[in-house]
Amino acid sequence: MAAAAGPEIERLIALLAKLPGLGPRSARRAALQLLKKREQLLIPLAAAMDETARKVVSCSVCAAPDTRDPCSICSDPHRDNGLICVVEEAGALWAMERSGAFRGKYHVMGGLLSALDGVGPEDLRVAELVGRARAGNQGSGDGGAVREVVLALPATVDGQTTAHYLAERLAGTGVEVTSLARGVPVGGDLDWLDDGTIVQALRARRPA
Repeated sequence: MAAAAGPEIERLIALLAKLPGLGPRSARRAALQLLKKREQLLIPLAAAMDETARKVVSCSVCAAPDTRDPCSICSDPHRDNGLICVVEEAGALWAMERSGAFRGKYHVMGGLLSALDGVGPEDLRVAELVGRARAGNQGSGDGGAVREVVLALPATVDGQTTAHYLAERLAGTGVEVTSLARGVPVGGDLDWLDDGTIVQALRARRPA
């Protein structure tokens, strides 16, 4: 079948279609919108993507993307060096930062353990996490003793498998290993919650 547009446009559509949440049809609509608003969208977007590709690096400490190394969080003297929050990807880090509730440091794993997808410990930043915990407790590393590692991983089979494995690996470091509480969300109605969330809420109940 002949292409509906020129090769440059088809390449743009094909690349957009690889983004999460965008299928072929959504990619075509997005490409059309970019072309219709070339001055307002397409050219600035292309410039921003070029600058991002040239300047953004992975932090050598936590692996978060930033334009500096160490990143702005790892180099912030006001953050608590004694707390490390472990997340799957940078998106979870950004979500934690939006809440404004966590003032420690982070560690981006780069994925989750998955036997189905062939992802093992050697494919993730497990050794780096254990090294940070041990080095911190020796008064070196990124600036102080690590007291606690918070596992903020997804409540999925792979997420829980990864959390269990990390807890075992961190057992000999002397740090406290905790995980995020799971249960009824603020403003949540029990009628709309799945069974797993209700079970977790019951297990994590506390005095009223």
